[in-house]
Amino acid sequence: MAEKKEQPAQQTKKPVRKFKKSPTRRRQERREFLRSAGLAAGVLSLSLLGLMPVSKGKAARLRPPGALEEQEFLAACIKCGQCVQVCPVEAIELADIFDGVGIGAPYITARDQACDFSCDGLQCVLACPTGALTHEINYPAESRMGLAELVNESACLAVQGLGFKGAARGSDFPGTLRFEEVDRWNPIPLADHPFDLELCDLCVRLCPIEIRIAQCNAGKPPSNDPNQCPPKHAIELQPVADNGGETKMKPVILDGCVGCGVCEMVCPVEPTAIAIDYRKTVDTVARAL
Repeated sequence: MAEKKEQPAQQTKKPVRKFKKSPTRRRQERREFLRSAGLAAGVLSLSLLGLMPVSKGKAARLRPPGALEEQEFLAACIKCGQCVQVCPVEAIELADIFDGVGIGAPYITARDQACDFSCDGLQCVLACPTGALTHEINYPAESRMGLAELVNESACLAVQGLGFKGAARGSDFPGTLRFEEVDRWNPIPLADHPFDLELCDLCVRLCPIEIRIAQCNAGKPPSNDPNQCPPKHAIELQPVADNGGETKMKPVILDGCVGCGVCEMVCPVEPTAIAIDYRKTVDTVARAL
């Protein structure tokens, strides 16, 4: 008879012991997951915020004088900061990480510090090594930075028939302007130049284009250069009849506006009654008509 082979004894598997996570550990893992998810969402959001203005071909900010069309400007600008260094009123800043691919590109926040064309020769344009600020312009009146608009007419002091007395933006406002009667070359704080106006016309009287026109009409063009004389007015107060038939004075933007932002900077009401639309210029508006 054939001998029966003994089957090897089956090894008994030890049960795997499952450890329950403590409530503290579960809460810690949940916090780590939420923190990671929040970080990922934040990075994605910042990327989209930075890229969308460029992908749509729209300027994210007011650019310095002579800036090319937005996409061309961002492509040509090497973010060297030369324009920042030569600006006499320190109006130009460099964009931060929130501007996405526009990081390091120069821009101006007109409400904080406008370009007042203190430099007759457009120093920022001359300093630009690539032509991102085009070298095809030589004088302030040739700039096309944006277009002023009366965005809050009911708040405008002139429209209300009111005057203004004191510092245009208060005693703590750090913005500067050049005042010909004070110092031809060195800008001074706006807070150090108070006004006493029967009818507020700050946006007109401090407009660099209007100041140059007045100088030229007096036979004293800036730098004694007739080419510095703007060919067109930028802004003026005009009588306008309201619905009740009452005549009021209203700031009206004219064809000579270059969008420098001084009117927005000096407007004494909050929020400002007049502001710069960086998406428009007098040329683009004329083409749309």
